Amino acid sequence: MRLPFLLRNRNFYLMLAIDAALVCLAFYLAFSLRFDWAIPPKYKQVMLDVLPILVPLKALVFYWSGLYYGMWRYTSLMDMRNVLMASVMSSLLFLPVLFLLQKSAGFPRTVLVMDLILTFLLVGGIRVGIRVIMGMRQGKEKGSFLDSSMRKRMAILGAGQTGESMVREMLSNPGLNMRPAVLFDDDSSKHGKTLHGCKVAGSIDQLVKNSKLYDEILIAFPSVKGERMRQIADLCKKTGKPFRIIPNIGEIMDGQVSVKVTRSLRYEDLMGREEVHLDHGLITSSYAGKKIMVTGSGGSIGSELVRQVGNFNPDEMILIDFSEYNLFRIDIQTRQLFPEISIKSYLVDIRDMQSLDRIMDISKPDVVLHAAAYKHVPLQELNPWESVLNNILGTRNMVDMAQKYGVEKFILVSTDKAVRPTNVMGATKRVTEMLAECSNGLGSCRFVAVRFGNVLGSSGSVVPIFERQIASRMPVTVTHPDVTRYFMSVSEAAQLILQAGAMADGGEIFILDMGQPVRIQDMARDLIRMHGLEPDKDVPIVFTGLRPGEKLYEELITEGEGVVETRHQRIKVIRGGHCERKDLDPRLDQLIASARAFDADKIKQILKEIVPEYRPEVGGRTSDVGCRKSVKIKEH
Repeated sequence: MRLPFLLRNRNFYLMLAIDAALVCLAFYLAFSLRFDWAIPPKYKQVMLDVLPILVPLKALVFYWSGLYYGMWRYTSLMDMRNVLMASVMSSLLFLPVLFLLQKSAGFPRTVLVMDLILTFLLVGGIRVGIRVIMGMRQGKEKGSFLDSSMRKRMAILGAGQTGESMVREMLSNPGLNMRPAVLFDDDSSKHGKTLHGCKVAGSIDQLVKNSKLYDEILIAFPSVKGERMRQIADLCKKTGKPFRIIPNIGEIMDGQVSVKVTRSLRYEDLMGREEVHLDHGLITSSYAGKKIMVTGSGGSIGSELVRQVGNFNPDEMILIDFSEYNLFRIDIQTRQLFPEISIKSYLVDIRDMQSLDRIMDISKPDVVLHAAAYKHVPLQELNPWESVLNNILGTRNMVDMAQKYGVEKFILVSTDKAVRPTNVMGATKRVTEMLAECSNGLGSCRFVAVRFGNVLGSSGSVVPIFERQIASRMPVTVTHPDVTRYFMSVSEAAQLILQAGAMADGGEIFILDMGQPVRIQDMARDLIRMHGLEPDKDVPIVFTGLRPGEKLYEELITEGEGVVETRHQRIKVIRGGHCERKDLDPRLDQLIASARAFDADKIKQILKEIVPEYRPEVGGRTSDVGCRKSVKIKEH
């Protein structure tokens, strides 16, 4: 019979011998302390009689408690807790053993208490000592070419849990080329105290005053947003030193906060949006162990949906995209992030029913997240046939395939531009919402739509466009001084889409809470200042006028839509009205035929018949009234 691995490990016997010696030493010290270092002969004999019982007993308990499975060089707080539990348990077991062996008579009770304490201190101390020695040796090896004085001195803003982990990581990993020099925190009770030897110099407002103490700044409270983050960013700029931020937990795929995941400040950090809180149990039950298909998986929203849904342990992820490069990129990234999940990638045009039928037959997904769509308003206004064929025909094909192959749930990613649309793109997305509503209940598949506004950093978003213009010192182009839009981060949007999809019963249109609309002119000015420049002085802002189909204001609901709360505070829902698929399909056939004939006027005419609120001739400020009405309804 082959011995367990631990018993075949030579290091195990060395560790066991060291612990046995420390147990003997603790027992001897306990007696010595009890009798002021002059143990009477009577008790010395008691000690010698009991010791052969105590050492094997404690060794067995230590073994049973798993103290010999860890590596002492990596001793952690969890290991110290296990040492404490093993020490307490062995002392408690020692008492009945004394009684059973009739050794309890005349045994000093205080020795038991002192023995427990000393055993924990010695057995735990040797482990901590080994970790300290190995850490120092490792630090010398890694930093032999770079002593502490040559590393970048870091100012850490925030002396809380995140700040503490940053200090600890810098101290334990010299290879980062950083050392904690000073901490700043607005909590006055922390001022003057130290964290792992690093002093909290004062409040964050004293950052500029103490700029000689550090070389770079690390913002270590990712929960701070909005106006306070603007103030902190302004202070950092005044120091003239580089600064970075720890992203919020929603942006970190493995959930591990580290110096290595720090990034530059982004516009979303200044927006003041609250962190998304998900019902992980509900989402896991909806996606775990299932085959999840994501269309448009290489796009901004699609790729983030892939990254987020991978965290909920699906059995297989099926990636669909028409762009070869985008599909290749997300395929490689997904396989690296989730090596344990089966990944299938298909280069397919959802407008091609035959190709789509083949893929659905092969993959047979349980859930479809439909993010594939054309979304750039001016381009779709110039090419309305492409918008119809991709957004409407592609979605109808996906809907029909979902019904044919028994998909459990179909989640359509929609947009606020579907509300009282003034452009072709918005009108086509409203048609897809209607298509999902009409198809629900015709089979076992539950169809829902999720409607939200603009996503920061997505392809075509104004933020990367503005940043390129600022970096090139070109004028920042804004369409209108008063134009506003709703914004959220891509990770926030993807998480809420998954949450809404998990909550769906079928037939709903979920609306994500977009917060307050942002004036694009203000966004441009903030981005210019984030680059250390002054708006209108270093970088001019030029107003170019609204483009075809663009609104001055965007809306999330239409007047008369009954919006109700859900159990999630960031998600509202509209229960879809009754419609018949058999009434919608003939109009869609006419619309698709017009698109194939490249008849823009006919396309807009039929869209207007299907979506009565579509006003292609309306744009700009005319939509302001409707927007204000919608907001009022939303508040009620």
